Amino acid sequence: MFFLSNPNGIWGTRSALPALSPACRNNVLHSKRKMPMAIASQSLKTLREEAADCRACPLWKDATQTVFGEGPPHAGLMLVGEQPGDKEDLAGKPFVGPAGQMLDRALEEAGIDRNKTYVTNAVKHFKFLPRGKFRLHQKPTTPEIKACRPWYERELASIKPELVVAMGATAAQSVFGKITPINRNRGRLIDLDEGIKALVTVHPSYLLRLPDEDAKAREYERFVTDLKIAAELLRKSARAA
Repeated sequence: MFFLSNPNGIWGTRSALPALSPACRNNVLHSKRKMPMAIASQSLKTLREEAADCRACPLWKDATQTVFGEGPPHAGLMLVGEQPGDKEDLAGKPFVGPAGQMLDRALEEAGIDRNKTYVTNAVKHFKFLPRGKFRLHQKPTTPEIKACRPWYERELASIKPELVVAMGATAAQSVFGKITPINRNRGRLIDLDEGIKALVTVHPSYLLRLPDEDAKAREYERFVTDLKIAAELLRKSARAA
């Protein structure tokens, strides 16, 4: 039996998290990880209001606000990033800064309408290190990812998307409940539960950090290719409906 981990930091009984099966047929991995679809579905509006007062980890103390997910309540595609950045923290919306602009461009090239996509982050508060007038991004720790994971679980239960795209290592850790290497799993469709699949790729901020323009162009094309896998799955699903 599965009990939801409480977003305020009280943890109930949950099943073990087995490793992903090494078997891969037709580029699909099968995971025994049971997603919490039995969780009573709540509206995104209700979840957003509850998350605004989240105190499950210390990150809320320095962040401007909780940055909850955004998008249609029953989107077929759910994109999960790491955490809000400086601009997102101030705006209260996910992926509105430079990484968001990179993502928008890639989604358009892949044939995906962002307005029909639910976009969120594994961690809902901005973690940073003050440096003068600047706030430098800091990678969330495993305890911080675990503390915020119940919000992802409840978003997933509410939306019930066909596909979840985990962008970056932090997002993948949240989606699968364990550390999941990007290079080993990138571009593969991974079965979750209730007919939902997951796809692992890089975070768009990774592309922004690449100093070499040729490398950046190559990695951007790989990123678009990954998103095209998502677009094709959604098209096939629409044709079958």
